[in-house]
Amino acid sequence: MKHYNANTRKDAILSFRELFELYPDMVESSMTILLGACVRLIGDEDAGVRKTLLSFLSWLLPLVSKEDLIPHVPLLILFTTSAQTHIFPEIRIDAVRFLDLFLELVPESVVDGWMQGNPGHGKRVLEGYLGILNAGTKYGDTEGEVKATSTASVVLSSQSKLVVLKSLSAFLTHAVSRQLRPSNHATSNLDPAAVPLPTWFLTPSFRSARSFSAYERLFRSDSVDCQPQLDAEHPRDDFICMPDFATGTLATAWSLNDLSGSSLAQNESLTHLNSNTSSLIHLARTLYSTLLASYLDCAPVVFSPDVNPPEAELNLLTVTARIMSTLYGSILQDRFSLSLAEEETLCDETSTLLGYMTGYFPFRPARREIKVEHAFQDLNVIYCELTALLVLVSFRRPSGDILRKARFPTSRSHASTSHVKHEGKLALQAGLVRTYVTHLLLGEDNSGAQISRPLIPTMYIALLPTIWALLNQPKESHTRSQGEVPTDTVLSAMLDHAIGTTSNSAVKALTVEFVARILLLETETDYCGHFDVRNTGEQEKFQEWILHLPRTLWEIGPHNLAASETVIKSLLRLLQRGSIMIKHEEIMGLQTRLAPFFMITHPVRGRLPGPFTKIPTSSLLIRRLALDLVVTILSVSTRSEGEERENLMIAVGSAVSGTLEEGYWQQLVRVTGLS
Repeated sequence: MKHYNANTRKDAILSFRELFELYPDMVESSMTILLGACVRLIGDEDAGVRKTLLSFLSWLLPLVSKEDLIPHVPLLILFTTSAQTHIFPEIRIDAVRFLDLFLELVPESVVDGWMQGNPGHGKRVLEGYLGILNAGTKYGDTEGEVKATSTASVVLSSQSKLVVLKSLSAFLTHAVSRQLRPSNHATSNLDPAAVPLPTWFLTPSFRSARSFSAYERLFRSDSVDCQPQLDAEHPRDDFICMPDFATGTLATAWSLNDLSGSSLAQNESLTHLNSNTSSLIHLARTLYSTLLASYLDCAPVVFSPDVNPPEAELNLLTVTARIMSTLYGSILQDRFSLSLAEEETLCDETSTLLGYMTGYFPFRPARREIKVEHAFQDLNVIYCELTALLVLVSFRRPSGDILRKARFPTSRSHASTSHVKHEGKLALQAGLVRTYVTHLLLGEDNSGAQISRPLIPTMYIALLPTIWALLNQPKESHTRSQGEVPTDTVLSAMLDHAIGTTSNSAVKALTVEFVARILLLETETDYCGHFDVRNTGEQEKFQEWILHLPRTLWEIGPHNLAASETVIKSLLRLLQRGSIMIKHEEIMGLQTRLAPFFMITHPVRGRLPGPFTKIPTSSLLIRRLALDLVVTILSVSTRSEGEERENLMIAVGSAVSGTLEEGYWQQLVRVTGLS
């Protein structure tokens, strides 16, 4: 590995791979010695050696468990960050490729310490990125002008800049998501891969952080669990006609430390970002000119009306916009921790980029090509995200601004009108986004043709702030230009998409939770948003959505337990809160449609067990939530609905017969007087 000949060093690396392919049991015991020799080649002056080493590590490191790999990460990062500052530009670019590998395998170790004053290697990695882009600062200095950290001002090619910016985007995505991810936002333990539904954009629509936190926890699995016995003498107020059966832990009791940690975690999630906002702002300001220049360089080529753009320029422009969205989005999500002057500056910078993009929006390729169409669709979604940020900030609460003026006395007096000067432009951009989002939810492109790419979870989640910003606009702010769709059409398209999405789609559970949360807003006493479900004119479509949920639950069954839990909780919460959309007809419809989930009556084969019986007995929460749902429906229905009630009770009784839930069901029936 230390031989003076580059070919010999490459052969040594290849020989290690051959050895470990023959004797894979040696990998774990050899890691310390092996990586100690390999890291010195990360900055090797021969390109062939670096390429061979990258290929070898890409094969080797995934074979090692994460727990065994983490102790070696500091050594790997040390030599990689050293290569990031090498005098030769090609070595710096290859160092970024090594970082991509480490970000894929151990992202938390790479980004750890990227903020000011935190231990870890993330700060050095970030400084390396900035140095390569000639946008660097002495990152400990959050004040003053930007100072270059690299003395070698090298103009990067489009391909090299793409490598750096893609890696930087991945770094920032991991870093910001770790910072913004509250511990109480963990998804269901039934499906670790499930994508959580974000709710940050609803925060300004509540009068207090406490009420928003309670609303946010309505669908969280870690806030609800089953208790084996009912407590009829101490019912909970938020459960209709019966006790709440989800207040304790089955396996172990809560300790004082558990309770204290839970409370602290919830409080931290509301104020978590404040201490780091200045560092994020500094980073955004540092990168702004570089990102804007990168966009302006690529835009004429990418948006050419005659030919499809080169892949490098298209990807470069997309990743540039994504970095802007990541940085400015994470800052403006917590806008009340900013001074008005800081908010004005950030909004001006975001508005400037949007201004350059608006002339081309919605982005369409010159010719139909699947790969290019997907990239343009990603760009369109990023444009919608940035527009939604400005819309959400522009409809500020006066009380919030008064509080911020008191907290930041140095803010300029005219900062309260920071977004008024952009009002006309923003209204135009919101109108364009409204039309695009409506077509996208309906599965059409802007010419009315069917789009080739359905919404995926990450894209749907990215659109949610936009959808909410459009729904929550005050009526007096609506301005329509020629060709724009009315605001109410966004709600109609959202409901059509939620109903039409197939049950096996990865987006289905997200649509169910989002629509349920929209409906639950009118039951919140501290809700103060402009959107009012009672004045939408879409009552029939909301009721259609409610009545389609039992079929969704039947189709999902045991195949996606997290999605089944979301559907059950949505119906349960709507019934518990007395949603105005659930009336007598919906209660009767739910009784009829839920029975097949427990027992199917076949005209030839007779009674067959429904999907409920196939849910694993280990998933006690879901099984008992389903029984809670049935009892809640029966409790709010009338005795005159004898046949539907009787059929549902027979179906449930048959499904739980001989199971652990039989006693629970019998106790529910007895306590609620349904027997």
